[in-house]
Amino acid sequence: MKCIDLNSDMGEIREVVFDGAQESLMRSLTSVNIACGAHAGDRAMMKATIDQAVRWNLSLGAHPGYPDRDNFGRVEMDMAPGAVAESVFQQVSVLAELAGEAGARLVHVKPHGALYNQAGKDRKIARAIADGVARWNPNVILVGLAGSLMLDVFREAGFAVAAEAFADRRYEADGSLRARKFDDALIRQPAQAAQQASRIVQAESVTACDGAEVPISAQTICIHGDTPGAAEIAAAVAQALRDARIELRPLAR
Repeated sequence: MKCIDLNSDMGEIREVVFDGAQESLMRSLTSVNIACGAHAGDRAMMKATIDQAVRWNLSLGAHPGYPDRDNFGRVEMDMAPGAVAESVFQQVSVLAELAGEAGARLVHVKPHGALYNQAGKDRKIARAIADGVARWNPNVILVGLAGSLMLDVFREAGFAVAAEAFADRRYEADGSLRARKFDDALIRQPAQAAQQASRIVQAESVTACDGAEVPISAQTICIHGDTPGAAEIAAAVAQALRDARIELRPLAR
């Protein structure tokens, strides 16, 4: 039987964290990636998200990004590799401390936004992320875009890795994600997201914006927590995968 992890980026929007919307999304997931206070979030939001995830028995991961709250970490920054490594280390360390206070532990780290996208094509940035995480704990899983350079760099640094694909994002023919500046970058319809997720797991491919078939092999699929209707999308994805006899299993296992 095939298996897949379903993850979501969380702890990024205060209202969503505390009004029940975030926890409603968790019902369909196996893992969460929690913002660490740089691009979004604060200690209260981190703690609340950890507590919610523990209630749903989800695997916990850190979601460090560029320290740029004004742009939600989605704009590239000109930071030296050493500064990137230090920022990642500080962010993950804070979240790990709060997880420990809740009797939980972090099992993976997934970069956010522009940091994630840059690491997919820039070896120095990818290595800086790995160096920052290694300062905290070299025995966690690093998550990166399926087929991208960053996974090779993470492996070279000695990490276990998990290739990630996206249910709610459209792809370019080269396997990269379609930039959010385009109106069709997001998949907002639950049925369409479910269809894409099922195809990724079963056929190991995705249809790009130009109609090309892009091969993808992934261990985890993301549904963004800030995508409109994220809870409904995640529920549809999870149900479609279960209907196809695909086991939903966190990366920690």
